[in-house]
Amino acid sequence: TSDEPVLLASNRSYRYGDGLFETIKVMNGKILLASYHFERLFEGLSVLKFEIPELFTVEKLQQEILLICKTNNCENLARVRLSVFRGNGGLYEDDKTLQYVIECWPIDDAVNRLNENGLVIDVYPDARKSCDLFSNLKSANYLPYVMAALYAKENKLNDCLVMNVHERICDASIANVFWIKNKTIYTPPLSEGCVAGVMRRWILDCRLKIAGFDPQVKESFLSTDELLAADEVFLTNAIQGIRWVKQFRDKIFINIQIKKIYSRFIKTILL
Repeated sequence: TSDEPVLLASNRSYRYGDGLFETIKVMNGKILLASYHFERLFEGLSVLKFEIPELFTVEKLQQEILLICKTNNCENLARVRLSVFRGNGGLYEDDKTLQYVIECWPIDDAVNRLNENGLVIDVYPDARKSCDLFSNLKSANYLPYVMAALYAKENKLNDCLVMNVHERICDASIANVFWIKNKTIYTPPLSEGCVAGVMRRWILDCRLKIAGFDPQVKESFLSTDELLAADEVFLTNAIQGIRWVKQFRDKIFINIQIKKIYSRFIKTILL
């Protein structure tokens, strides 16, 4: 249970951010986008050189996630956090044992509907994200995004965009960013340092199924000027799917195409 201690003060994720996490949506006893989540997790563990025990498998994790949701009476609609970290102790100590924690919370079914009130967003000014081997990981070292979320709250914003070292937008505090210009959908490439979001990947993989858009979803660099010139903007993550952005600075965005995307495309993930 959440009120029982499960970590030591010497936990390496707590001390150094030496870990990864997945935020997973469970609906009607099913893990949505399961293959994408577990592929990203195990690729990240490989990048971080984790020693993976033989019994730490996708099948075992799936069973445990669904069991904890059932035990907590939220298997119909839940947010799950799977945290994986490496042992306890100092940087050069021998305990590198893979450990993990699974948590779950019930969520409101409003997450399955497109938001009627558009988000108001801006850029977080005080951090620049690197573009390196670790940039795309959903890492326990999440400080730039934590501070961006705090900045958003302090400034009465719904979310904040994070810039990379090239002074371009890479993503938001808890989401990937997409924009629409002349009925073409764009999102920054992973080389820009954004987290490799599972919903982002799903939209890219299913690009040819988007009715009414031509030719397809494209990856492109995103400056603040380009965002201000966009017709529509939306954010994506695994829990909320897509969220319409109504305003960035003084620019007001419509959501005509976003509604089409949601009704013809995104809702299929809920079926």
